[in-house]
Amino acid sequence: MRTMWKGAVNFGLINVPIKMFTATESKNISFKSLHKECHTPIKQKRFCQNCDKEVEYTDIVKGYEYQKDSYVIIEDEDLEAIPGEKSKTIDIVEFVKLEQIDPVYFDKSYYLAPEDTGKKAYKLLVSALEQTGKIAIAKVVIRSRESLVALRIYEEILIMETMHYPDEIRKSKEVPGANYDINLSENEVAMAKQLIEGLATDFEPEKYTDNYRTQLLEIIESKVQGKEITHVKEKPNTGVIDLMEALQASLDMVKKEKIEDVTSKSKKRSKKTG
Repeated sequence: MRTMWKGAVNFGLINVPIKMFTATESKNISFKSLHKECHTPIKQKRFCQNCDKEVEYTDIVKGYEYQKDSYVIIEDEDLEAIPGEKSKTIDIVEFVKLEQIDPVYFDKSYYLAPEDTGKKAYKLLVSALEQTGKIAIAKVVIRSRESLVALRIYEEILIMETMHYPDEIRKSKEVPGANYDINLSENEVAMAKQLIEGLATDFEPEKYTDNYRTQLLEIIESKVQGKEITHVKEKPNTGVIDLMEALQASLDMVKKEKIEDVTSKSKKRSKKTG
């Protein structure tokens, strides 16, 4: 892993030197834009429409559009003048329970590893968080942005979750079509709850895979090998299904899958003891 940031966690009067690493990585398959005629990659140019010419990177400045087509220029000196802009500390503000924070607030995850000189202080913070069952809420400036973050324990090390500020989260009431009033029968609710209970289990992330990415990689590999691809189109489901019928069919399917699962496990045990 490549260190992307170095600093320290301020825990009261305790300073914990740390290194930060990106905790997640995108496995999305990306495509390049090619010229249809010759399959040459298309280059994106920095072009000024007003001057009708390509612009060098050194001739580009930061501009904020305060009204339509009107900009104010922000210099590097303006950003450096903001208190804390060059801060290299993660300042803990308070400690809370993780279950008090809705997942909508979380953005991206980063591992925090101790520097050699701060291993004891790091271990102290990790142990204190583990034993109190709390997480830390802190602030940190990274890449000219002050972020609200949560520090918590993940697999016995510190992980930092960047968070959205409350004013960055859109109100659910603003979602078109989400606010409506409709009556549900007791039987419908009871069957839906039964379906949820039937599918309830412990979370095991290892059993989930990106099937779309797997199939896309298979298509890419087949094309690389020069094989012909056969595309099977699914027929759209245009039928309207009664809600109660759908619930019952779903429950029957869950029961069948559970019976098959139990039978399969029983056969495996028989082979081991046989």
